Amino acid sequence: MTGLTSPLHIVILLLIVLLLFGAKRLPEIGHSMGKGMREFKGALMGEDEKPTATTPELVTPTEPTVVTATPHEHDTV
Repeated sequence: MTGLTSPLHIVILLLIVLLLFGAKRLPEIGHSMGKGMREFKGALMGEDEKPTATTPELVTPTEPTVVTATPHEHDTV
């Protein structure tokens, strides 16, 4: 194999990336790249991101609503 698809070239590239960013940041970089690719693919397909109730920033605490009924003249008590 020739070119950049050679296994030796891929190993050298991975070592350079490891030295530049460090082992602690590689998972974070991979996660952000994956998220960016999913968003890009969704934009190309025309899919809108729909908010879900499980997303922490979209869940808002609500106070319980208390409904009190007032008796009318024709209601029996």
